[in-house]
Amino acid sequence: MTSLYASGAIVLYLLSFGYQVVRLRKQRPVPTPLLQALTALAIALHGLAVADFLFIEEGLDLSLLKIGALITLVINLVLFVSGLKKPIHSLFLVLFPASALAIYAAMVSLSTKAAIVISVSIEMHVLLSILAYSLLAIAALQALLIGYQNWQLKHKHQSLLMRTFPPLQTMEVLLFELIWAGEVFLTLSLVSGFLFFDDLLAQKLSHKVVFSLIAWLFYGVLLWGRHRNGWRGTTAIRWTLAGFIAIVLGYVGSKVAIEFLLT
Repeated sequence: MTSLYASGAIVLYLLSFGYQVVRLRKQRPVPTPLLQALTALAIALHGLAVADFLFIEEGLDLSLLKIGALITLVINLVLFVSGLKKPIHSLFLVLFPASALAIYAAMVSLSTKAAIVISVSIEMHVLLSILAYSLLAIAALQALLIGYQNWQLKHKHQSLLMRTFPPLQTMEVLLFELIWAGEVFLTLSLVSGFLFFDDLLAQKLSHKVVFSLIAWLFYGVLLWGRHRNGWRGTTAIRWTLAGFIAIVLGYVGSKVAIEFLLT
């Protein structure tokens, strides 16, 4: 059933992406109810596929590509719920093809890490970490789109993608909402890691801890600057991307090295 769920999700994501692109090229608005229905069905199939990817007979498969499919699922789910109140469906133009690619990669790849059986407390730590990474990944994408929107406005351009964006102020409000939520989950992830692991720094996780702390500091400084000095625009974009780069170096970089290069 895994292939059926995964294939169905891929097809729906690509159909939804193609439909959005066609509507934009014809300069017609995308019918929100139809897009929401397609997205909801795609996310449901995506979730079923991810459950089959991760939960196998030997235990829990935490291979990088399997986790990638899980992270894109969380990102799409968060944006879908948020999009019920905010006009942010333009973000799906990036996320739908990325999600289809992530599902395909997880479906055809072999496990690069032995399946494990872990306690409920460690499962909670893993879940908190994935939620934090997902929210901060959306924030990084949002920062890039704000940068693009700023550039378009300064140069008085009006591209097809630009016409789908909500006002710049709404985009920035969403950015800081995502960063606040991501920082909270990142804090909980770090605290749970120190509580639930006997010796966190001795389990080949020190690089993740260090880079996660660096990212936590970057986002903390950004939120402080926003509250104290009203930081926005280019300053907010730079700090957001700096924090996300630290996250990528700590998590993705280490898993690539351990699961692919060192093996």
